[in-house]
Amino acid sequence: MSNIATSTSSNIFYQARCKASTHNEQLRSRESAADYMMIDRGRLYRIESGLTNPYPEEVVLMADLYNAPELRNYYCTTACPLGKDLPKVDVQDLDRITIRVLHTFRKVNETKELLLDITEDGVISEEEQEDMQKILATLEEMEQVTQSLKLWVKKNL
Repeated sequence: MSNIATSTSSNIFYQARCKASTHNEQLRSRESAADYMMIDRGRLYRIESGLTNPYPEEVVLMADLYNAPELRNYYCTTACPLGKDLPKVDVQDLDRITIRVLHTFRKVNETKELLLDITEDGVISEEEQEDMQKILATLEEMEQVTQSLKLWVKKNL
């Protein structure tokens, strides 16, 4: 896999295939990987070069074959118009994820109290809108941490 263009070497689909090729010899070449997945060799080249986006079915196939669930998140948050609001998740070590989870859990009680105060009267006043933004930010952080942990579990168990 020498003489690879920079655009290809930095492509997440190419990187996932290369990493998977250490465990599956059929994935070492683009040609044999394409044959194994039963997709056109030129199409796999265009996907790995960033010239075209894969179809959702191809992402599922690659994610499963390469043991790279992060490909699903990448596709959903970058190429799919329905998922562009989803949190982007990076593959991290379990200890780093655990620290982020515990840090986020610290905010839960404060967020719960804030939410109760805001919704007690059934109206969100202008003064409470900033607090509501804080609540949303905490919920988004919790969502991202949850997705990171789910990704780690899918990849490692």
